[in-house]
Amino acid sequence: MDPIDLLIASLIGLGAGVIGGLAGIGGSLVMLPALAFAFGYHDAAHSEHHVYIAAAMGVNVVVAVFATRAHRRAGAVRAQLVRRVMPAMIVSIIVGVLLSNLLAGRVLSNALAAFIAAYCVLNLYRIARPRPANAVIVERTSAATLGGIGATSGLIGGLLGLGGGVVMVPMLQIVARLRLRAAIATSSAAMAASSALGAGLKLATLRSSHGHSPTEALLLFAAMAPGAVVGGTAGAALAHRLPLAWVRGIVSVVLLIAAARLAKL
Repeated sequence: MDPIDLLIASLIGLGAGVIGGLAGIGGSLVMLPALAFAFGYHDAAHSEHHVYIAAAMGVNVVVAVFATRAHRRAGAVRAQLVRRVMPAMIVSIIVGVLLSNLLAGRVLSNALAAFIAAYCVLNLYRIARPRPANAVIVERTSAATLGGIGATSGLIGGLLGLGGGVVMVPMLQIVARLRLRAAIATSSAAMAASSALGAGLKLATLRSSHGHSPTEALLLFAAMAPGAVVGGTAGAALAHRLPLAWVRGIVSVVLLIAAARLAKL
């Protein structure tokens, strides 16, 4: 990578870190389309997408670790919830990575575009139809419920390189009925360990599955990680100060545009 490429990658990491820390999504929804737009694909199968996934999953670990520290300082991390989510998430993210290795990058990039669009539509719907502020909420945090959320999040995260938070946060809200800030904090804490395993496996199998050197992904990771650290820490801190509905709305509109462009590549 030349200096300009390194600068571009570092800016992608910074932007993904801020958004990941704010929304508890790990940043891959920003990183993967941005890497595709910035560096492109050079074969019909879009095999570079697997390189982008490996790099993004590595950055997810960095974002999650530093975001979790900020959430802990704010008192938002509940250890019992994290312990119930983690085991199933760890197993399923490994399964998801192994499944992703069986698919062409073009299939995964198109699936990512469709997922981003669905995520944005759900976000915009929830903003338009918010839960009443004074509603009495009874949380559903049994081991079975949280284990199912962890399994679903890990599988989709490992398959698409998303880290799992983008699935986990809305599921924790809708299924487990957690408040948004608690859902974001739980997601970040669970991702810190599960994403590390998923990223390591994706990196280790990159050459054997799609013929790309792990060095390609490591260079992208090294370029993006510093900005992601700064952005993730700032974003997690801002999550406890900013009106999250507005933040989620803006992010959703931007990502919806990105998904449409990604599908055309």
